[in-house]
Amino acid sequence: MNKQQLLQHLQDIEWDNFEVKKAEKELPKSSWETVSAFANTSGGWLVLGVSQQGKKFEITGVENMEKLEQDLGNTLRSYSKFNTIINPYFKKYNIDGKKVLACFIPSSEVKPVYFNSLANTFIRTGSGDQRASEFEINALFRDQSFGTMSEKTVEGTSVESLNKSSYKRFREYLKWRNPDLRYNQMDDEEFNRRLKIVKDGKLTYGGLLFLGKNEEITDTFSDFRIDYFEIPGTSYSDTKVRYTYRIDEQENLWEYYFVLFQRLKIYANNPLIIGEMGIGHEDTKEIDALREALVNLLIHTDYFSPMKPRIRVFSNRIEFENPGSLPLPVEELMIIDESLPRNPVLAKFFRIAKLCESGGYGFNKMLEWKRQTGNDVTFESTIGKTKFTFMIDTTKAIRKESVANDTINDTENDTINDTTNDTENLTDNRKKIVKIMSRNPYITSKELSEMVGITPVNIRVNIMKLKNAGIICRDGANKGGKWIVIKPL
Repeated sequence: MNKQQLLQHLQDIEWDNFEVKKAEKELPKSSWETVSAFANTSGGWLVLGVSQQGKKFEITGVENMEKLEQDLGNTLRSYSKFNTIINPYFKKYNIDGKKVLACFIPSSEVKPVYFNSLANTFIRTGSGDQRASEFEINALFRDQSFGTMSEKTVEGTSVESLNKSSYKRFREYLKWRNPDLRYNQMDDEEFNRRLKIVKDGKLTYGGLLFLGKNEEITDTFSDFRIDYFEIPGTSYSDTKVRYTYRIDEQENLWEYYFVLFQRLKIYANNPLIIGEMGIGHEDTKEIDALREALVNLLIHTDYFSPMKPRIRVFSNRIEFENPGSLPLPVEELMIIDESLPRNPVLAKFFRIAKLCESGGYGFNKMLEWKRQTGNDVTFESTIGKTKFTFMIDTTKAIRKESVANDTINDTENDTINDTTNDTENLTDNRKKIVKIMSRNPYITSKELSEMVGITPVNIRVNIMKLKNAGIICRDGANKGGKWIVIKPL
């Protein structure tokens, strides 16, 4: 921070990485709160020799800058005051003949950072220091294992703890989506070992969450679920019902992904684009933005938190909120290529399946939502949770209601909430559709109607429900595309 940047900060109170203290003769006791807060969050500048009254700043200066720097540095670089060593960086200024000492407190790798006792743990909120709550302190403790837990083993598990159907579909999906992937040539034992699904004969946390049996997952994560709600209003207070739609509980994260993604696609446009050669293709930028947010939530969630990941669709926005903070400020993550995932094993699963960006956090892909729709996308990260918000037009909500209303003509009396993962529970007509698509991916709705023996309207309804259940998906445009059977019979 140079002198001009310092002066600019003094004119702008909209910051969260900058704190001033008068400190003319000695260091104020409140400085330790600021050091703790910066070290527990994203780091920041503690500026000594400046006083603040409301929005007004005054350069007061410090009398003995060298001694103040030495005393502060020695304290932070030892265990005399704090529970961990802090390595500050100092800058000295002379402003109008008065000395100002600025001390940069880096974000600590060991958290929580506190002085004297755990009760003196502080975090940065807005432009102030706040004593951390028990929930926030526990989140900071869990952050010490950031990026390592997903590859640790789960006691009492084995390869038999995998859901065989999910495992089979995952391997088949990889062969279809990423045919040149070297893992496709491996047998199950080597595949599991190389991808860290299994380690030392036990499932890793990542392998269990992604492909495990639900009863085995809930033995370790007692309240395992991904919440998805559609709320008919801009908040809970302006709606008569808590929600109009929610996703049923799924077997594991692989199953959750397909069910959630198929539902989110309702809120995105994918228009047909005709190229110079007259060949059409779908523009999936909006869909890709929502997919990136969904996968981001699944791979960066702190699954050990009592808070659960959730997606809430209001009439004017979609909120992706998950327990666990980002490892760096959003501004820094947006300009680096490394993703620093909380759960690297989960991140690798989604990346080799080509379901998310191979590097970084996918912010650019998510921001494509704004370029395509004109609606804002915001990113927030605090101690204990992260939230991405996609603003939507009310027409998106209308489209959702239209899709739901299409089920009125369904002669089989099923509802749009049918998100079963078990293909054995499918109706006879849906089983026929899946089998026909497996043999002929280019089959048309008209041809399906003739072969199954039901009306084109009911064919469309059944296809929609098969999509919502994550059993099939469409690759390409309505004309010229093909059907992909994700969950073969």
